[in-house]
Amino acid sequence: MARIAGVNIPDNKQVRVALTYIYGIGPSTSSKILTAIKIEPTLRVKDLTDAELSRLQETITSDFTTEGELQRIVTSNIKRLKDINAYRGLRHKANLPVRGQRTRTNARTKRGKKVTVGGTAKKVAAKT
Repeated sequence: MARIAGVNIPDNKQVRVALTYIYGIGPSTSSKILTAIKIEPTLRVKDLTDAELSRLQETITSDFTTEGELQRIVTSNIKRLKDINAYRGLRHKANLPVRGQRTRTNARTKRGKKVTVGGTAKKVAAKT
């Protein structure tokens, strides 16, 4: 397995797909990187030469923020929004959708399992 930016990328996948295993690199960024360093996107990772791997590693580390550093930046941005009591920060604090989605229905993944309000079940008649 090739190791790029501290991540083991799979050998049997195409390079453009394998690069998306790195946090912070999606499909479009992956394609841009490969065109910049002139590597065929459909080539398998196991078929890359050491020179190509080193160029790939060098380009990613120098030009892009990835993995732990990017996660720290995102976390600090969210913390800043919470600290200044911005609307988005309040939504993060309340564990609700941040980007304007409706919450009257849906939003189950963010709000958790549905809790039914009591008092709706009919009482069973007891035997005397």
